[in-house]
Amino acid sequence: MSQNLPMTDLLATIRDCRHCAGRLPLGPRPVLRASAGARLLIVGQAPGTRVHASGVPWDDPSGDRLRDWLRMDKAQFYDERHVAIVPMGFCYPGKGKSGDLPPDPACAPKWHDPLLAGMPELELTLLVGSYAQQYYLEADKETLSSRVRRWRDFGPRFFPLPHPSPRNNLWLRKNPWFEAEVLPALRERVGALGLFAAG
Repeated sequence: MSQNLPMTDLLATIRDCRHCAGRLPLGPRPVLRASAGARLLIVGQAPGTRVHASGVPWDDPSGDRLRDWLRMDKAQFYDERHVAIVPMGFCYPGKGKSGDLPPDPACAPKWHDPLLAGMPELELTLLVGSYAQQYYLEADKETLSSRVRRWRDFGPRFFPLPHPSPRNNLWLRKNPWFEAEVLPALRERVGALGLFAAG
């Protein structure tokens, strides 16, 4: 049924979803953004507590770094006409021993296909972090570093990225090639979409 809904109805249905309510410590609050005309899709992990509270995706230091990586300001980043933001899990999953728990595994299989079907103009999908990459690239036995290093192999549709969380500062320091080689290519790919041309 959800496969054939108009995007506005599909988003309303998702935001009313209570499928995982019994497993969510703060209750369900699906956080995502999408439109039929979006050409750039950002697939992340799941909302943290700050995003759960605000209802705005990437409304935290990770989002600040991601926008810097993309050379986008907030107005551009949150322009639903061009940019869709669809995490692997739409609701805050709770706290684990070393950070937030993984996205609920039922979420992406239930909702991603209908959402993708409703966005026929997509040209580039950024896969931010291991969960998104394992789901979309079927490269679960490969390390994140290896996937990001060979970003060219996944184009033109996909572009794998590490998570921009401050928890990954050590990874970024240990892998200077990411800033030197991958970020310029990422900015070129995103810029080539021409999403925010003057006028």
